[in-house]
Amino acid sequence: MSFILKPVDIVESITPEDFKKNYLKTKRPLVIRGLTKDWPAREKWTTEYLKEIGGELEVPLYDNSKADPSKPINAATAHMKFGDYLDLIKREPTELRIFFFNLFKKVPSLINDVKIPKDLMGGFIESMPAMFFGGSNSVTFLHYDIDLPHIFHTHFGGRKHIVLFDNKWKDRLYCLPNATYALEDYDVANPDFEKFPALNGVEGYEVFLEHGDTLFMPTGMWHWMKYLDGSFSLSLRAWDQSITRKVASVWSLFTHGAIDSLIKMTFKEKYAHWREKKAVKIAERALAKGRP
Repeated sequence: MSFILKPVDIVESITPEDFKKNYLKTKRPLVIRGLTKDWPAREKWTTEYLKEIGGELEVPLYDNSKADPSKPINAATAHMKFGDYLDLIKREPTELRIFFFNLFKKVPSLINDVKIPKDLMGGFIESMPAMFFGGSNSVTFLHYDIDLPHIFHTHFGGRKHIVLFDNKWKDRLYCLPNATYALEDYDVANPDFEKFPALNGVEGYEVFLEHGDTLFMPTGMWHWMKYLDGSFSLSLRAWDQSITRKVASVWSLFTHGAIDSLIKMTFKEKYAHWREKKAVKIAERALAKGRP
């Protein structure tokens, strides 16, 4: 019993026509190794450089523990100076990671080190480049982004293990009702298929990113990530050009953000237990019907 994972296509470069035809329109992931070859960031962005420009900033830190049902989904577990954190992830393994950090707001000149790939597609949200940092052993739980963007995810300074699933598998992945993340009781890297039988046969992708690699993740794609080395990533986000997808994005933000938060604050543990049981029932029903 297992997931059915195939490798992500990897290219050194790609024409806009090929990208749009074979990956953007078909919503398939892709690794573009040479996308950053002319980015100043590829050589410039070391941990020492980042310490110089933002080392005194205080940053929120997250770990691998299951979300507390009485708190927001991305509640921090600790805080630390950015420079001290960078020293930590280079020195030793740690679960601590930084989530959705917009260092560009503090250091606007950083944007000059990046070349947004507008030749491949439009719709980039240039005001929201997000950085993610993790020590070896830190894991990003299985989820898809609430606002449904396309994502160009570039990794720096080490290796990262990523598993991806098309959104059609959300029921079999034990997606929690009113949420964009899965039941956190199974390990994506080594799931218990007897305890979670709906996972068996779910099809996805697997890739290992190295320094300078860029992963294109289409809108709505589920992703799980593990840092194999203390390292960091940059995500450039872009809206899908279709009106229906833009409407879906707004609806997702409303139902999975505002409504879910309101219910969670009101019912807390009762709500958490209810939707975990509901996720299992939905997954088992999808498995019984032989569908994603």
